[in-house]
Amino acid sequence: MSKSDDTLLRMGVVFVWLATAAVSVLEFDGQSTALLTTAGITDPRLVTVLISVGAGADLLVGIAMARWPSRRIYWIALALMVAMTVVASVLDPSLWLHPLGPLTKNVPIAAALWILIRRSA
Repeated sequence: MSKSDDTLLRMGVVFVWLATAAVSVLEFDGQSTALLTTAGITDPRLVTVLISVGAGADLLVGIAMARWPSRRIYWIALALMVAMTVVASVLDPSLWLHPLGPLTKNVPIAAALWILIRRSA
């Protein structure tokens, strides 16, 4: 893989993080809230906190990866993605069976992050 391949791979992952942050906020009163409600989380304050913290974390990781790519940032991204995947799996395991793959997409993203971790100095 060349340096330009690494950049393309990194920017693809950055796009996922930033898009997820944006969609979480844009769909705040739609799919974001519905996901938590389906899992039994109905307290509006808790819903607001969870969505805001999740979107904020996605935004920060996306920006950090775009601006300061490093092994440390990739490890943080991988750890956060694993944690969010575990939480989402507990809240709604059926997400693994969704035809558009909201959780299954995390497997190739983890592979991309692992490649970036291994290739970063």
